[in-house]
Amino acid sequence: MRSASLVLAAYIMCVIVAASWRMFGGVLHDAVPDLGALTAAYLGLTARRDVAPAVGASVVLGYLIDLISGAPPGLSALVLALTGLVARAVQQRIFVRGKVMTMAFSAFVALVAWVIAFVVRVLYHASRADLVLELRHAALVIVATALAGNLVWRVFRRIDAAFARTARERDAALEGLAP
Repeated sequence: MRSASLVLAAYIMCVIVAASWRMFGGVLHDAVPDLGALTAAYLGLTARRDVAPAVGASVVLGYLIDLISGAPPGLSALVLALTGLVARAVQQRIFVRGKVMTMAFSAFVALVAWVIAFVVRVLYHASRADLVLELRHAALVIVATALAGNLVWRVFRRIDAAFARTARERDAALEGLAP
């Protein structure tokens, strides 16, 4: 139920961002934060014992993001599943805390998601853009994701605190400690 709630909250945030982000002009026009990658990383980091439910939730969210973004079916699902596994492998014990560390880890997650997506697109000959254009877009997305990371993970911590069974678990979830 917790994973489903996180996926639903992330999907709602993705729909809101997809509907409203294009209203921004200038540099922010192309700098859409990768909320799916942040969610997959959060699910991977906070998976309790088994990582399979987190990967399953990331795959579901990836398919939902593919529906609203127009990406090839399954691309975001694969990218988010692998991103969640990478985030889990990087840090399993203590959740990233503090604004600076959350921003840095969010940027790392966005970079990992972009590299995985780029490799998959190259392997399946789906990449049509110039490499310089891809790198510029990736840099904008990484910065936007780093800036959005604190807010997104704060929302997810509140959802985790709502599913806590004890006051100690609730305080740990709000503080950012992995269960």
